[in-house]
Amino acid sequence: MERDYSKITPEDAPWLASPSARAVCDAIALGGHQIFYVGGCVRNSLLGVPVSDLDMATSATPQQVIALATDAGLKPVPTGIDHGTITVVSGGVGYEVTTFRRDVETDGRRAVVAFSTDIRDDARRRDFTMNALYADAHGHVIDPLGGMDDLRARRVRFIEDAEGRITEDYLRILRYFRFHAWYGDTSKGMDPDALSAIGSNIAGLETLSAERVGAEIKRLLVADDPSTALAAMSQTNVLGTILPGSDMRFALLMIHAAAMLGLPPNWLGRLVSLGGEAVPERLRLSKADQRCYATIQTGAFEGGSLAAIAFEHEAEIAIQAYLIRCAIAESFPEAAVVAELEKAALQVFPVRAPDLMPEYAGADLGARLAQLKAAWIASGFTLDKEALITLPAP
Repeated sequence: MERDYSKITPEDAPWLASPSARAVCDAIALGGHQIFYVGGCVRNSLLGVPVSDLDMATSATPQQVIALATDAGLKPVPTGIDHGTITVVSGGVGYEVTTFRRDVETDGRRAVVAFSTDIRDDARRRDFTMNALYADAHGHVIDPLGGMDDLRARRVRFIEDAEGRITEDYLRILRYFRFHAWYGDTSKGMDPDALSAIGSNIAGLETLSAERVGAEIKRLLVADDPSTALAAMSQTNVLGTILPGSDMRFALLMIHAAAMLGLPPNWLGRLVSLGGEAVPERLRLSKADQRCYATIQTGAFEGGSLAAIAFEHEAEIAIQAYLIRCAIAESFPEAAVVAELEKAALQVFPVRAPDLMPEYAGADLGARLAQLKAAWIASGFTLDKEALITLPAP
């Protein structure tokens, strides 16, 4: 039976039955204003994929939202009032309620907006047609710009003029590839108008902050299969612009191999496999992500014991290094090796410092423990405490 795209139900979207969300909608509607769920929650519910957050759009001004929420016993917080957004706390949950807007001026990074009472104005300032879908409190879908056909076909298409949407915010170039990786039908190729507009505006990527680019690349690389998107990014020189010196060949082999082994996506492993110059700095990775990146990179390209990496760090880091090694060698990774690395991460070194005292102390104690740990790992974790302690010192 074909999916009815004109309506979402609590079976598709459990959040529709949320009393706290309904209280927000009722508060605004009682003031005589329109209020809709918008964007990702509607899109994902129609596609049958998980929803991460709820956004609402309304014809009420921010001041009206504050007054109506207060009258209803809800708590309005002016988190983004200059841009029309009020976070309304209902039942302990915060809901972002944003007034319909239209762009007055844009510079490729930020926009000056004016409030509107026309839902079409609000829809036109969004990026892709599949994101310009709205639903009322009862789940009836409103499609101001005819984006439903694109959603059905899983076709990622810019709203109206692709070049215009991109020059409003150059991050939309990266968002286009990310959305294609997550929601696009890879068998049908990409929208030629979008790719043409992207190719004409590559320079705009240089104006984006490292944080914004890094966050978008992470979202792209956690998709199940971003292969088609990465290939298109390479062909349009988007990949070379944001990650100079990168090469997608190893990444494509790694993605395919991981999928065949039933391994979940690991965005840092995929990022390491792409290579490139000063990647952690260019994407402003967190300290923790930088450490993981460096460890995977060392294990993948500089050799050494993967079992030691699994034991000293974690299995996932060693597995990513192993997948990259296999991609470089153009060999298929073995499930048995993956299992051994998972087992290695669970091992417990049988020797403790007191076991070596007082014969060893200070720096000598640390060196002896390191020697025995290396021997233990090299033995495949088979040597017991007695066997290790009796090993001759180097």
